Amino acid sequence: MLVEMKGPTLEGMPPLRLPGVFSDADLIAMHACKILVIDDEQPNVRLLERVLMRAGFENFISTTDSRESAPLFTDFQPDLVLTDWLMPEMDGCAVIERLRALMATDDYLPIVVLTADITPETKKRALAAGATDFLTKPFDQIEVILRIQNLLKARLSRLIIQRQNATLEESVRQRTLELERTLTELRHTQQQVIQQERLAALGTMAGGIAHDFNNALGIIMGFGELLLRDLKTGLTKENATLPISAILTAAEDAAKIVHRLRGFYRPDESEERRLSVDLNGIVEQAISLTQPRWKTAATAAGRRITIMTELGEIAGILGDPAELRVMLTNIIFNAVDALPNGGSVTVCTGVERGVIVLRITDTGIGMSEDVRRRCLEPFFTTKGQHGTGLGLSMVFGIVHRHGGTIDIESEPGQGTTFLLRFPASNSESIPEPDSLPWLYRPLHILVADDQPILSQIVCEYLQEDMHTVETALSGSIALEKFRADHFDLVITDHVMDEMTGEQLAIRIKELNPKVPVILLTGYGGESTALKGLSPAIDLVLLKPLSLAALRQAFAKVMTKG
Repeated sequence: MLVEMKGPTLEGMPPLRLPGVFSDADLIAMHACKILVIDDEQPNVRLLERVLMRAGFENFISTTDSRESAPLFTDFQPDLVLTDWLMPEMDGCAVIERLRALMATDDYLPIVVLTADITPETKKRALAAGATDFLTKPFDQIEVILRIQNLLKARLSRLIIQRQNATLEESVRQRTLELERTLTELRHTQQQVIQQERLAALGTMAGGIAHDFNNALGIIMGFGELLLRDLKTGLTKENATLPISAILTAAEDAAKIVHRLRGFYRPDESEERRLSVDLNGIVEQAISLTQPRWKTAATAAGRRITIMTELGEIAGILGDPAELRVMLTNIIFNAVDALPNGGSVTVCTGVERGVIVLRITDTGIGMSEDVRRRCLEPFFTTKGQHGTGLGLSMVFGIVHRHGGTIDIESEPGQGTTFLLRFPASNSESIPEPDSLPWLYRPLHILVADDQPILSQIVCEYLQEDMHTVETALSGSIALEKFRADHFDLVITDHVMDEMTGEQLAIRIKELNPKVPVILLTGYGGESTALKGLSPAIDLVLLKPLSLAALRQAFAKVMTKG
């Protein structure tokens, strides 16, 4: 039987006077709470209802059928439950277990057991089922209300804490989202900064490469103009030998600069060649290479500059000839720039305490102490827009890589002296590629390249060594010629229209797997374009191509065959 009572206080029943434990705000909040009463005895239900109403509680429902406790609980959503213990059909223990099963695990909802059975076993069983408190029958009305108020106060406090936690969790969630957005923006900004740093590094690299390239191109263009000038008056072999040798040396140094690019992204896989180098020979080469700048161009500008040498008897140093030439070229150009009205540069070599010494002295404008200290820093320049600030920093890097030291002596108006020291090498000079012994007979060679000029250069190289050559301007033409004739070797460009060099090599090996294939490419050795090439390619040869490199490649593939 369900009895629901909401309404005015019963006549003749004055309100209960309780000690002033709670504030008016607490009492208002408690009186708004919902209470569920479960007892199979109607008189008990009526008594509890009167007690609740006298205490100011009006929002409650009651039932005498314990089987209706679960649906009532679900619909009414009470804040406190008062239940009898000994009831037919479902006793208090079963009711408590059923109601606890309907609650969330973190929900605090007090359940008070009303019972005349106060044995320890009953209390243990009730507590184990989930009871919060006990009221012993017959009960005192004041005690009932005080216990209810205490439990509701705890319930309300828990709800407040849960709401605060929920608010805090939502605040944390929002803050976390904001932080994630901030981190995403930060990562995006960081990527932009990294990209800018990469671009800056690329600019630095490009500036350095352009600096050295301009030096090499200046040499090539200068001697090229001299050759054209001498053609008008009759060019002799004697007059042509030096300019042509200088042009070839500068071109080789430019190719070395391209090869050095690998050091920017694969510094641990350097393939720098270290030979026992005659430093006196490097000095003479550098002076000859820079002649268009310090002699021809300076004379045309009304300046007279002379370079003198005092070369002593010295041992070789272990190093890279191309890098050492770049080092000396930069120092000489720096000295020439310090001679706006002309002057002289003196280059000396000697030995001091077993160390090879190179001294370059100019009679130029000199440097202040601050400039002298900073002149080796990257991008530091006193030449304004005409300077990159990279020449002397590259000199320092080359000297350091060769195990040497550099000192600079200078005063304003008193010229400058660069003093370089290198450890002597006890190694014998390694023969240049041109002096390698001939390891192969004259060959019948097929050359595939879609650029006629490059194909002609390769043919000229090959014919100089008495090889017979067939050329093809595409991969398909090369394949037709290979089918129609016998060839000892195939040389193919990497990038061609219709058929790439790799595809041509695969088709050739299908026809005759014994014929070696050399691939020519302008890509760097570590380029992604060369990753995972087919085993049909026996050797990769990098451009620009020289006769010496071609002979070395032949020696490798033919001895391997």
